[in-house]
Order: sequence, then structure tokens, then C-alpha cells
Amino acid sequence: MTDTVKLRRALISVSDKSGLEGLAAALVAHGVELVSTGGTATALRKLGHAVRDVAELTGFPEMMDGRVKTLHPAIHGGLLALRGNAEHAAEMSRHGIGAIDLLVVNLYPFEQALTAGRSYPDMIETIDVGGPAMIRAAAKNHEGVVVVVDPSDYAALIGALREHSGATSLELRRRLAAKAFARTAAYDSAIAGWLGGEAGVATPAYRSFSGRLSQELRYGENPHQTAALYASVPPLPGVVTARQVQGKELSFNNIADADAALDLVSELAAEGPAVVIVKHANPCGAAVAGALPEAYARALACDPVSAFGGIVALSRRLDEATAKEIAKLFTEVVIAPDADDAALAVFAVKTNLRVLLTGSLPDPGQRRDLVRSISGGLLVQTRDWRGIADARFEVVTKRQPTPQEIRDLRFAFTVAKHVKSNAIVYARDGATVGIGAGQMSRIDSARIAAWKAADAAKSTGVDQALTVGSVAASEAFFPFADGLEAIAAAGATAVIQPGGSVKDAEVIAAADRLGLAMVFTGQRHFRH
Repeated sequence: MTDTVKLRRALISVSDKSGLEGLAAALVAHGVELVSTGGTATALRKLGHAVRDVAELTGFPEMMDGRVKTLHPAIHGGLLALRGNAEHAAEMSRHGIGAIDLLVVNLYPFEQALTAGRSYPDMIETIDVGGPAMIRAAAKNHEGVVVVVDPSDYAALIGALREHSGATSLELRRRLAAKAFARTAAYDSAIAGWLGGEAGVATPAYRSFSGRLSQELRYGENPHQTAALYASVPPLPGVVTARQVQGKELSFNNIADADAALDLVSELAAEGPAVVIVKHANPCGAAVAGALPEAYARALACDPVSAFGGIVALSRRLDEATAKEIAKLFTEVVIAPDADDAALAVFAVKTNLRVLLTGSLPDPGQRRDLVRSISGGLLVQTRDWRGIADARFEVVTKRQPTPQEIRDLRFAFTVAKHVKSNAIVYARDGATVGIGAGQMSRIDSARIAAWKAADAAKSTGVDQALTVGSVAASEAFFPFADGLEAIAAAGATAVIQPGGSVKDAEVIAAADRLGLAMVFTGQRHFRH
């Protein structure tokens, strides 16, 4: 195994030409011969460098609209031949194959074409064949060949050439080879995902997922866990693509909570100015109102204790008045599509507050995949994209809900979809007034939500629990009537739930006995 390998010949073929000038200059300064193709060769010549065309090495011109140019033994032999192997050296000599010590390739921009929504024929033509083949060959033979697939690594390569007088270390070659294989894997994953979607394949026999490193995190959920943030391909509006305008580095938990808040506020956005406050991945307050300051005040009133140190998501451009209200309470993250300069000035004095601007909101109807790792495998499902507009909304009780109750039932059911199961949400006048989350029994969720609502009322000097006169939503059916009875005891007047229990008749009878209006949606929203 060779440690340092001196570079004598480099093959460069890049679609992204950033950093090319500095790289080429460093290679030429160390006496490295440049070989290239097409547009890259033209760019290198414009920089004043002598370049050999790939066609000169292969003895064949580029053909078939450039589809065939590097798929040739003169190229792959030069990349794959084992240095120090006498038999390989003899075969190279016999066939006139010269060693290629450095391969610099970045692939046809398939992911960018995917993001741009190009046509099917254009997408096919953007699939790189020769590039991945060369990358894999060079990476396999990294004991003697350097492979670079990312312009961000040019500086490391140039530094190594300077340190080792035109040579590279095995450690660098091994690290770059690992990155090269990861790059081709991610590239193929994007192609397979797109083509499978075009073919209507929902559960392919082989499944891969990829992402590009966006940020290394200090740690995961806890300090002993390592973590990083990866951006999907193509990128989607959200926390990953948001611009952080101020504040400390985002933590793993900040990102998870901000994503949960943004997910819910995106669903509420169509109803008007909306604000969601999230703590530990659960909403602790949500509201829709005529203006953002009012929506924030009403969301906060639901559970001001849990809101301390929470995440605030807004559906619209953050204004100064709302920023002043948010600034009164310790908040970890504020995330919004945009913000006024005056609003940002309010936050500027709170240097630890993280402020994220997304530019736009995620599409709540987008059917992206969710992935969860388990021992020995992965669980994959589509995101819970269905909303209240897709629900059945069947009144099953003698009493019909009033128009205001209907509006609140729809709002409460939307929020319940984003609360960890078992979930009960009380709401009134477009705002949550009590949320019970993540309990092993539904009746406990109903009781906890009512208890928290009573505490919130007491903290603001209100004698009556906020749940009195509210409506309630359950994201799954009531297995028994006791949960419904707890909701009635809290003062709610109407209930929305999926239905579908073997005890539905018993639950409906209890609702009629208690004078409640109840709606079945036929749509469950478990969130574990």
C-alpha cells in the first residue's frame, strides 16, 4: 500500500466550474498534465493552460451527442490499474494506456433539473453515465488515485500538494474516495426516486434515501449523541433551507421542534394570520385571528407555562408589534416566511434568540416520505398529507353543531393531527384552549388538557376554565364513552373524532345523553 502518491496526470470534467482556476493553477505549478473534455477543456484553455483532449487518449471522438466519450479502456485502465503491479504495468504499456493519478468530476446537474421540474426527456438526458463510472473506478483504486467530486475539497487537495511537493497522502485519498462513493449513491438515489415516481412505483424492491450535509450539530437529542442536518434533494421550503438571521447555532431539538411548528402553521395559514407555539414537538398553543399580534396572544394564552423556551411559528411576515409581544417571553426559535426590519430590530437585543426566515411555507398537501430507523431496517410512509377538507364530516348526534362550533371543530381537528397520540384538543373561537398529548389512554389526555386549561385560566385571573363553551377534537376514535364524558365534564359542547370503534353506538348515545353535538370524519391521524 502506497502512502504518498505524486500526481503526474489529472482528468478534469466538471459541470460546476467554480474554483477551477485556482485548482488548475496549482496542478500546473506542480507539473501535472491536464486532460479534459468539452466545456471544461475550453474553460481551461481560456485560463491559458495546455490541455489534452480525452479523444486524444482514446483515439475516438466524442459521439452520440456526447453520450460516449470517457467509456473507454484508455480512461478506465488509467484509473483502475494497480500501481506497483507488474502485470498491470505491462498491459498498460502494451495497449498504450497512461496512468491517471487525479480525477476531478462533478456530475451532470440531475438534482437541479429535478428541482426545476424539467420535462421527462430532459431529465433522462441529465442522467450522467460516464461520470459515475469514472468516479467509482477512481474511488475503488484510491490507493493510487485521488478522486474529487466537490469543489469545496479543492482547497484540501491544493494544501496537500503543497505539503507533499505535488503528492497526496493515503488518508486524504481514502477520505475523498468515501465521499465519492457517497456522492454517486446520492445521485443514483435521486434518479431512482424520480424514475420510480414517474413509473408509479409506491414501494420499490430496493429503496435508498439521500441528502446533502447542511450542518453538523453540536449533538443530538442528548449530549452523548452525534447528529447532523441533511438537506433533501430536491430542496423543499422549510427549516433546512431557512435563512438564520440571528441567534445561537440551532440544536437537534430546535430543528425538530421548528419543523413541527412550521408543519402545523402551514396547514392553518389558509384560514388567516396564524401562530403556533411548540414545545418538545407538541403544540402548546395555536390560533388563527385577524392579525398576528392577536393570534400570538391567543396561542400563548392556551398554555403560557409550557410556552416558556418554546418555538414560535408564524404564517405571515413578522411585524414589529408581534415581535414586541414575543420578546416578552423567553423563546428559543422564531420561524416565519419573512420579517420587517423593525421586527428584526426588536429581536436584535436578544442575541441568543434564533430567528429563521423560510421565504415561503411548506405545501401541506405534499406527499413526501417520512423515514424512521428501527433495529435492522427502516419504516417508510408518506407524510400525513390529508387535512380536514378531505374528511367526511358526518354529524352522528341528535344535536347539530352551530356554525361557530363547526369552524372550531375543523380548527381543533387540524391541530389534533399534529399532537402526539393519544391527543385531545380543546378549542374556542379559532384558538386552542387546552391540549392533552402523548398519553397511553385517551381519557387521561382529555383530563390533562382540561387541567392545563383550568391552570391557564387561573394564571390570568379568569374564574372559569377556558374549556367551558369550547369544542374538542380527538385524532382517533373513542374506545369507550368515558373519554367523551371527561370532555363534557370540562365544559365542551361539541366533539369531532374519526369514529370507527366497535363502541361507536355507545359513544354516540353518551353524546346525546350529555347534549353534545358530535361529528365523525372517517379519518384517523395517529402521530407517534
